[in-house]
Amino acid sequence: MKLKDFSIFIILNLFSAIAWSQTYEVEGYVYDKANQKPLESVMIYDKVKGLLTETDTSGYFTFETSKKQLTLVFYGFEFEIVERVINAETDSNLVINIETLSQELSEVQITARNEKVFELNRLKDTEGTAIYAGKKTEVVQVDQSMANLATNNARQIYSQVVGLNIYQNDDAGLQLNIGGRGLNPNRTSNFNTRQNGYDISADVLGYPESYYTPASEGLQQIQIVRGAASLQYGTQFGGLVNFVMKKPNPNKNLEVITRNTGGSFGLYTNFTSFSGTKDNWSYYAYANYKRGDGFRPNSEYESINVFSHVGYQFNEKTKLTGEVTYLNYLAQQAGGLTDAMFDEDPFQSNRERNWFEVNWLLYNLEFSHEFSEQTNFTFNFFGLKAQRNALGFRTNRVNQIDPNQERDLIASDFNNFGFEARLLNKYTLLNKDATFLIGTKFYNSNNQEQQGAGSDGFGADFSFQNEAFPAYPNQSVFDLPNTNVALFGENIFYISDKLSVTPGFRLEYIKTESDGFFRRINTDAAGNVIDDQTIEDQRSFERSFVLLGMGLSYKLNKQVEMYANISENYRSVTFSDINISNPAFAVNPDITDEEGFTTDVGFRGNYKNFISYDANIFALSYQRRIGFVQKVLNDNRVISERGNVGDALIYGVESLVDFNLKKILSLGSEYGLNFFVNTSFINSEYTQSQQSGIEGNKVEFVPDLNFKTGLRFAYLDFAASMQYTYLSSQFTDASNSVESSLSGVIGELPQYDVLDFSFSYRYQNFKLETGVNNLLNEKYFTRRATGYPGPGIIPSAPRNWFATLEIKF
Repeated sequence: MKLKDFSIFIILNLFSAIAWSQTYEVEGYVYDKANQKPLESVMIYDKVKGLLTETDTSGYFTFETSKKQLTLVFYGFEFEIVERVINAETDSNLVINIETLSQELSEVQITARNEKVFELNRLKDTEGTAIYAGKKTEVVQVDQSMANLATNNARQIYSQVVGLNIYQNDDAGLQLNIGGRGLNPNRTSNFNTRQNGYDISADVLGYPESYYTPASEGLQQIQIVRGAASLQYGTQFGGLVNFVMKKPNPNKNLEVITRNTGGSFGLYTNFTSFSGTKDNWSYYAYANYKRGDGFRPNSEYESINVFSHVGYQFNEKTKLTGEVTYLNYLAQQAGGLTDAMFDEDPFQSNRERNWFEVNWLLYNLEFSHEFSEQTNFTFNFFGLKAQRNALGFRTNRVNQIDPNQERDLIASDFNNFGFEARLLNKYTLLNKDATFLIGTKFYNSNNQEQQGAGSDGFGADFSFQNEAFPAYPNQSVFDLPNTNVALFGENIFYISDKLSVTPGFRLEYIKTESDGFFRRINTDAAGNVIDDQTIEDQRSFERSFVLLGMGLSYKLNKQVEMYANISENYRSVTFSDINISNPAFAVNPDITDEEGFTTDVGFRGNYKNFISYDANIFALSYQRRIGFVQKVLNDNRVISERGNVGDALIYGVESLVDFNLKKILSLGSEYGLNFFVNTSFINSEYTQSQQSGIEGNKVEFVPDLNFKTGLRFAYLDFAASMQYTYLSSQFTDASNSVESSLSGVIGELPQYDVLDFSFSYRYQNFKLETGVNNLLNEKYFTRRATGYPGPGIIPSAPRNWFATLEIKF
């Protein structure tokens, strides 16, 4: 798209935002029915379009609407939900009385109420200063999950998110590894990962991996937007994963929740949160401690995660919030296995000197202001100061016995900051509703990465020993600064009450740099240095481009919606991948960026509250996809090389169907019974490649069938659930190698299935949760690691149990 045409597009949208037509103003007060006290922070929803506003400290609310008749829903924390049908022309002054919830609510009643709130909170066309119309969106209501939250069990937490491929090698949940639609799950690097709307990964462009994952016990929901998120949130093919933290309790000065968990392999966790509201101030904070021995030898871990949120409400239209997150963890890593080692004993380890450490400090300051009922503005200033250290003996032959010499040490420092500003305006054009969003993002990072000799000891000593071991071959130091400036916008045009069209754009400027040196050291057979060169390496790569996209939504009625979207995607190659020496693979020196597009066509809805569903077909087109191929060198050695393999097409059908068996079977109000089926059928193909033997092959990380199903039963305060997961086999390299390499890095990921069971019981302020994961004790693996925590096969956990006691004050 030419920049001239692009400018005209923006100007036309800006002019259309000032168009005008008839609107109605509705205002009123919300009171506690028992004592007639005004209630703050009661949320008022339009049952069709979502959140409209919320009450201030005097219980007052106001909003404008172009609809004469609408159904309002009033939701207050710890209060009954109230629905009211109003005529905006005549019912302009409302008085709403709501009742306090009974303290004797059963688990079934709490679940039913949460499901009602979920319906109100699902991602509507607009949320805050974001647009989701016509996009493939999914929301995980964490509080409704029967998952093992204490260990962030991703297989269970994301069970109703379609098509996800998950690395299941961490029984502590220290890192989240999810992918989908042929995207590598490693540290969720193909998604734009955010917390309360701001970035949390190491470096969005240069190293988009997430070493920090919020404690699931502190989450309200997880929002996932597929590839069409590239316009608003960043260019990644996977889309957006946004962790929404729990909110401060608006009706108490202090609320304390503490959860203690014990389980297999020495697991112990404590999660304690504090929450409350006083006058114009509100806060939510938690501390989360974990320790365990791990399910393999040499895999102990310990972590502490602290999160704090403080908000100040200047008035009903203006709010300032600040958040700080800190994570520190140290984990011993048992190393990878070859296929033969896995077959012999999947839980063995021949590495006792490998360690991994993370220090993560995130901060964010958000200013939000409501200029009017139609116009909202948010400004986020965010940053990260973090370190990650990886230490160990990681030879390409993973079955080799550790000689107890110097270890390989990689130390990375991440320092970045940025801001994102968004303005959303709801207006009318030719007597039709419309919504316009314009935003900008600035991102700057200045990262450092060093590789060299570590100590020859056994402990977690992360100091470099290059002077003691001057002939160590893998020595390098690099500065990796990156700069990113983006301008983005979308506009919803409501062609009719049922049909909307949402075009959008993202203008990107990216500058990635690499400045440093590496040493090339050659030794003779006796280990004497015969050649030692220091090679300077400076690179700078600038590019500017425009991504375009469009979404369509057709709401047949309140229960059924059809949607479609197409958006361009882009992924910058990471210099950090190129600069690190890895014995398990080589990097093609001509490696460059990936680009392509994602499209979805689907329908979603609810049939008389008997069945809820979301089914779609998708296609993901990749140009210059980065992956691994097997190459034969001149000396007949076979190596794995990482580079631009070729162009690929991934397409398939995804569906989630949830059956409300309670209503289907006409069970009593004291029961709850749901059954879900989550299915993905995916096909893939390399359509073009300059590498021999690749064209026509399947794409890596694409199981033909990804199937999950589960049943949840509840009676009064008792609840139980069972979940089954199955994934067919998948390849890990573009050569479609079935047999493994010597390092265990390349080879097939065999099919596997896992069965989980859990139950809970609530009594007043106490709640007991327990369960068994991998009930049938399946021996399987989901990952062949190219680097840490391998290289090689990383087994998944055997049968294990957990028990959690929650106390709420």
